[in-house]
Amino acid sequence: MEQGGNIVNSLRVVAIGGGTGLSTLLSGLKKYVRPDDTAAVSIDELAAIVAVSDDGGSSGRLRNELQMLPPGDVRNCMVALSEDSNLLSRLFRYRFNGNGGLGGHSFGNIFLAALSEMTGDFAEAVRLSSEVLASKGHIYPATTADVHVAAELTDGSIVQGETKISQVGPRIKRLFLEPSECHPLQDAITAIKDADLITIGPGSLFTSVLPPLLVKGVAQAVAESPAVRVLISNLMTQPGETDGFSGAKHLETVHQYAPEIEFDHVVVNSQPISDTQQIKYLGEGSDQLTFDPATVGADGYGANLVYANLLDDGEMVRHDPHRLAEVVLSCAAKGKLRRSRQPSSISS
Repeated sequence: MEQGGNIVNSLRVVAIGGGTGLSTLLSGLKKYVRPDDTAAVSIDELAAIVAVSDDGGSSGRLRNELQMLPPGDVRNCMVALSEDSNLLSRLFRYRFNGNGGLGGHSFGNIFLAALSEMTGDFAEAVRLSSEVLASKGHIYPATTADVHVAAELTDGSIVQGETKISQVGPRIKRLFLEPSECHPLQDAITAIKDADLITIGPGSLFTSVLPPLLVKGVAQAVAESPAVRVLISNLMTQPGETDGFSGAKHLETVHQYAPEIEFDHVVVNSQPISDTQQIKYLGEGSDQLTFDPATVGADGYGANLVYANLLDDGEMVRHDPHRLAEVVLSCAAKGKLRRSRQPSSISS
């Protein structure tokens, strides 16, 4: 990575997470992958390390019926990194109607399932599918083990599966993976070690953001990487999973499960949602996520809060992929923080 002022060239970027949050970020980052020579910033290598603990919907059905890893989040990332105008990209997003065996399945999930059976290797199926879609990056499942996420609750009971955990978040005492001895792909670890910029999030805290970090060796590799490390804050709390959580509580929870990772920057939305959106989301039990700089500093995490308007212009509260990508890449220009200094710099 070469730095001169705020210009950073030839970045190697790794994005870690799952769900729609990761695919949104990737769709914004892809336009920076080897752009024309006039671009002030470019991504030479882009890699996504994707959660594979989903057990609901089409992914869950295929997982149970075919004993394969859940393809949904991986498929979304492949589509996000493909050309929007590509017919194959639209085909991979297509979801079958009806109440029969194919009803509710997406074509992309079925395609990945077929390739997985043909090759006997889910990671290889992902690689080949990415080639078919001409994806502008590498996509790695967080692990190729048949892993499930589980939680011990405050009352001592155990809840298993992403679907159930998404409903009991505030009562989680301990989150863990089954089996605990699951390992990442070596290519994913190599990408982390070689990265200039590593992002984590946005996404469901307990079911998308944390599971990849719980895979043995991933958090340690992130901690040891020379990359600038960025945590991307969610926009809203998630009903059932992060009710009542502040931004600082999100950061504290990530730190609880990956204490070795010191984030250089935390990207935070600065734009209030509309009154109409607030009424709608409050009715669903969701509130806008806020960050208190004093609290983050007092907790000693040493992260620099980077504020920007990250909201999409639609009716739903979503990250704008292009604004998000721009701000995330600006963090590479800001560089790494000296751990002796207090977090203070806030940009818009």
